[in-house]
Amino acid sequence: MNAPLKSFDEACDLPALMTELASGARRAARVLALASSEQKNTALAAMAKAIRAASAQIIAANAEDVAEAKAHDATAAFIDRLTVNEARMAAMADSIDVVRDIPDPVGTISETWTRPNGMTIERVRVPLGVVAVIFESRPNVLADAGTLCLKSGNAVILRGGSDSFRSCSAIHACLVQGLREAGLPEAAITLVPTRDRAAVGLLLTGLNGGIDVIVPRGGKSLVARVESEARVPVFAHLEGVNHVYVDKAASLDMAKTIVLNAKMRRPGVCGAAETLLVDKAAASAQLKPLVKMLIEAGCEVRGDSEVQHADARVKPATEEDWGTEYEDAIIAAKVVDGVDDAIAHIERYGSHHTDAIVTEDSKVAEKFLNQVDSAIVLHNASTQFADGGEFGFGAEIGIATGKFHARGPVGVEQLTSFKYRVHGTGQTRP
Repeated sequence: MNAPLKSFDEACDLPALMTELASGARRAARVLALASSEQKNTALAAMAKAIRAASAQIIAANAEDVAEAKAHDATAAFIDRLTVNEARMAAMADSIDVVRDIPDPVGTISETWTRPNGMTIERVRVPLGVVAVIFESRPNVLADAGTLCLKSGNAVILRGGSDSFRSCSAIHACLVQGLREAGLPEAAITLVPTRDRAAVGLLLTGLNGGIDVIVPRGGKSLVARVESEARVPVFAHLEGVNHVYVDKAASLDMAKTIVLNAKMRRPGVCGAAETLLVDKAAASAQLKPLVKMLIEAGCEVRGDSEVQHADARVKPATEEDWGTEYEDAIIAAKVVDGVDDAIAHIERYGSHHTDAIVTEDSKVAEKFLNQVDSAIVLHNASTQFADGGEFGFGAEIGIATGKFHARGPVGVEQLTSFKYRVHGTGQTRP
């Protein structure tokens, strides 16, 4: 399993390599844009089958990545994101099946109208072209991005974190096998075959027009770098500083269930809750049991004075805590003066990713859902549902927190644009 690590890493003309990868992807994108739904679905079915068949080998490769990460003192949350096990392998293959069954958006006419001069205009879905995805630590992102781009008719260049190189190489081999079986170009899903960090900088240049859009999937520093340096459009995936607001009209049992799941199901994912807000009007009944539950579940709670008063084990929160994505079993907690104060806090400290309210008051819920300016807002549900698979997209490339082109989970449809087809009968403009 160690051999691939040396591929292209030594005595390599990296700029020439990256330019050739982009050229190959561009040629593949032209083929994919015209590929039939049946051909793409054949490839996806073969990919899922190959991943299931190679599950043991992929897990073995991943074990080497995990061992190396542990040797470098990676955090528990990082190890969790990096780890691939049988359940996650099964979920990976299952998500490919879901993507396969999603209607193909390419060629879909979303709107048509006829002008007074008799011309008919159609708005039709088309692929974006070549997508570059730069991601960290989570090997499943490779399968998600590769299959979503294929279904939407795009070629993709994938640059995973060096920590997941072995895992990504093993998964990529399965995707290439699927392309081969369907008669599609292998360059349609390209994995950058080097750990050299300079490859990221070259991708950000756009490689002489070889890349149409870049999707960063990782921590705040990666996203900031991509947004700062990229010379092509970026689907921004900022950090998930996500909130759960427990209103005075919330069921305590429901609030406990949702808060515990939102924070502790997988603390290291971008949909994990990082801040708990509790309505002052309900704090006397709800605050103490919520904090006690979190601490007993192994979560460190950092709170304001009222939260500290509720449980002596709570650590004082600093100003920095309110805007921090911990990606760990840590949560900031604060008592707020009703829904308006909660909305104001989220607007000031949040990242416009995912925020939830727990309440039985439909009017309060409606206000929260309408006024919280985040890509995903939930009522009486965990923030951990911030996931393309949970939205029925099969997978996602990321959660876009910007407002241009795509917002929220980026799935198959979000990876297409449109063009206008105009049908005339000899019209000219006076």
